[in-house]
Amino acid sequence: MCGIVGYVGKQNAVSIILEGLKRLEYRGYDSAGVCVQQGRRLDVAKKAGRVENLAKVAAKHRFTATTGIGHTRWATHGGVTDANAHPHVSSDGKFALIHNGVIENYAQMKTFLAGKGFAFQSETDTEVLCNLIAYHYAKEPARAKGRNRFLESVRKTLRHVEGTYGIAVLCTDFPGEIVGARKASPLILGVGDGEYILASDASALVSRTQNVVYLKDGELAHLTPKGFSLSTLDQADVSPVVDRITWSIADSELGSHAHFMEKEIFEQPAALENAMRGRFSADGSTAQFGGLNISAGEFREMERFMFCACGTAWHACLVTEHLIERFARVPVEVDYASEFRYRNSPLDPRTLFFVMSQSGETIDTLAALREAKRKGYRVMAVNNVVGSSIAREADGGIYQHAGPEVGVASTKAFTSQLLIGAMIALYVARMRDMSFSDGVEYVNALKGAPDLVRQMLKQAPRIKAIAKRYAHYHDMLFLGRLSLFPLALEGALKLKEISYLHAEGYPAAEMKHGPIALISEKCPSVFFAPKGEIFSKIVSSMQEIKARKGPIIAIATAGAELPPGLADDVILMPECHEAVLPIIASIPVQLLSYYIALERGCDVDKPRNLAKSVTVE
Repeated sequence: MCGIVGYVGKQNAVSIILEGLKRLEYRGYDSAGVCVQQGRRLDVAKKAGRVENLAKVAAKHRFTATTGIGHTRWATHGGVTDANAHPHVSSDGKFALIHNGVIENYAQMKTFLAGKGFAFQSETDTEVLCNLIAYHYAKEPARAKGRNRFLESVRKTLRHVEGTYGIAVLCTDFPGEIVGARKASPLILGVGDGEYILASDASALVSRTQNVVYLKDGELAHLTPKGFSLSTLDQADVSPVVDRITWSIADSELGSHAHFMEKEIFEQPAALENAMRGRFSADGSTAQFGGLNISAGEFREMERFMFCACGTAWHACLVTEHLIERFARVPVEVDYASEFRYRNSPLDPRTLFFVMSQSGETIDTLAALREAKRKGYRVMAVNNVVGSSIAREADGGIYQHAGPEVGVASTKAFTSQLLIGAMIALYVARMRDMSFSDGVEYVNALKGAPDLVRQMLKQAPRIKAIAKRYAHYHDMLFLGRLSLFPLALEGALKLKEISYLHAEGYPAAEMKHGPIALISEKCPSVFFAPKGEIFSKIVSSMQEIKARKGPIIAIATAGAELPPGLADDVILMPECHEAVLPIIASIPVQLLSYYIALERGCDVDKPRNLAKSVTVE
């Protein structure tokens, strides 16, 4: 989850690293640090807190070096302190290292190294890794004859590591060089004009170059002022494949918006249009996908679908489950990716797997993908990042094309996933028994979704006023049914993430089976109340809440006749097709959560304890 930047070139390394760290701060903001190499000297500056704190410390050092590494931390091993901030330096002073991931066998390593006289200044697993490199470097220099001793010491160390890592390392004996490596934590090499940048995310390097090499698991990168090389842990050389980033730095900047979350909420119409562009058949009756790498016949033979994801993407999978079963009549199971790999779930051989992850680097989802493939299943991926680990390892997939999402609380990526889930449901349904005319109606509804979202966004001032009235509460319930039950879960998650209010999502009918005990005048409820066959049932649940003096916010479709006075506040959605309804219903809960968080003075883009990409278990 941490952010990594390494630079080798001709410019001032610190200014470039700090710029990159600011763009990576959404990956972690507990502490930040930088280490530059000036000749055979390593100079380190690090500080608990945000990157701006580091920038103030670094300014006092007046760094001029052209090689360096930098890090912004999401704490795993050890508390949030200056000592635990990266980079870490080996006890002999020869190596500096930054790390994203978790070293699972660090305790055994630390015991071994302490017995060899190595000292430790922090509580982190990363410092252990740095000292182990120093140990191998000092122990067997002759074995590296004919090869770069620095590179070989890192390589040998990593053969002993259990866990995950994306690392960048400096060595005093090799000025101007960086060694990087990855295993289950993202690492990208930017290839610029006479300069090279290592980063855990493309946003850190896209201002310098759009030419990138995506490192694979078990690969090491060796950067020098004259070039770079790739190799494996087994010393095999790797021919680099240079890809090109298709978005610009402007896509990841705030522009006129106060926060990235606000910007990304209002980018949703465009994100939806991008997600569906070119993905409908010529006759306008079904969806089509170019990257599934599975024939229509093979797809049709599947008797079951399995979806794995985490967090917000899991909620999108739940909506997709409802739509596939509703329109295609194929059974679907949705599992937490973090649980799937540890369960021995019986599966039909004719099961097709889907994994969803905005970043394409979510470690639990990646592990679920690998487990499914290990058991012989084909796995499709829905993700937003070209070249990500999940995109590369899946058998086929669908890119969201939502553009970079910087806000920790997902908004446009979520509605993009909902849209793609609806398109998958259509694709399967048309293969089964959905008629041509129903398919055309479905497609037209999806095409109209961006304009309906624009209509909802116009209600932002009204929703802001509603949010102000509810920001002082400490608990809130979100209630929905069928395809909007996952939206109740998502609404509660959004509020928890960015405002730190306690919130829970439930199926509306489940309230009377226990959670209604929570209801009082101090616990508001947000109800999804769409017009339809179960509207009267939802109204009954609302009346049960009202009888116990619970305040109610109703998110209802236009034309739904709520009894007068039942809801304290009503947010109206336009009437729409069932496949589009979850997308439209997402907008008011996103805005409500955003404005409540603002009213409470919370940092919506960098909520406490969270990071954007969860790359550690």
